[in-house]
Amino acid sequence: MKVIEISSFGGPDVLRPADRAEPVAGAGEVLIRVTASGINRPDVLQRSGAYPPPAGASDLPGLEVAGVLVAGDALAMQEAGLKVGDRVCALVAGGGYAEFCVAPVVQCLPVPRGLSDIEAASLPETFFTVWSNVFDRGRLQSGETLLVQGGTSGIGVTAIQLAKALGAKVIATAGSDEKCAACLSLGADHAINYKTQDFQEEVLRLTDGRGADVILDMVAGNYVSKEVQCLAEDGRLVIIAVQGGVKSEINAGLVLRKRLTITGSTLRPRPIAFKAAIARACLATVWPLLEAGKVKPVIHSVFAAADAAQAHALMETNQHVGKIVLNWGAV
Repeated sequence: MKVIEISSFGGPDVLRPADRAEPVAGAGEVLIRVTASGINRPDVLQRSGAYPPPAGASDLPGLEVAGVLVAGDALAMQEAGLKVGDRVCALVAGGGYAEFCVAPVVQCLPVPRGLSDIEAASLPETFFTVWSNVFDRGRLQSGETLLVQGGTSGIGVTAIQLAKALGAKVIATAGSDEKCAACLSLGADHAINYKTQDFQEEVLRLTDGRGADVILDMVAGNYVSKEVQCLAEDGRLVIIAVQGGVKSEINAGLVLRKRLTITGSTLRPRPIAFKAAIARACLATVWPLLEAGKVKPVIHSVFAAADAAQAHALMETNQHVGKIVLNWGAV
């Protein structure tokens, strides 16, 4: 099969087309003929040597795929309500940049009705991450206010739409007026240009001094101290990436007085059973929203799989709004 592998750690040009043996599905697994692969920030980190795959996972990048089930554990598929020939999308711990990919059957979901494989490939990593962190860890409720840092990222466009669809108010940050307009078009109630405005001051102004109930943070670093300042009482800060650095200073007194929760998570190394629970929740709550058109995939660019290096170069410019996808033959 054709794959895209990391020939050595470095810039986008280390991504190279190669040939490898087709993987074999084991117990509880399925083999997917991949038609499209989503690109995510962890792929970039893995390529640069900063995010090694978990033990036992493929060394190939790629955490989400869409395609057709071609083989697998028959009993596990039956229990999951799937069969050979079904169109599915799946969350994987690696190996997504390939013509064939093995996935735990419990991490596979049917392609939502009305969506293309390109659109479906953009779903698992971002939707699983947002559901797990905003709604499970962050406990966002209808009527509360969510602050999304980086509203035009793949995670950001998903968080904005899901939070709005489930009754929350949304404030998003972005790095340009154009990106702020994109956040508003996706349903955000307010958008803050963090390059020209102080997000802490703006959040407090927009909430009449109350603050945000939940903050989804992909920056960390010096953002954390400001986020503690603009959280509401009993607010929850959920950190899912550290693009701004791993060290932060906070006013611990505010954490005490406002009864704040500061938490975080990574998804890739978590057990299959944990990811299976997220899959079930998404199928029950999120998939109907996708099929009804209340939440939509946001695709910025599609590249031929052989042009993965160009796709990574685009991601590193931070100019995209939504997802970047590799096409392995989707129509």
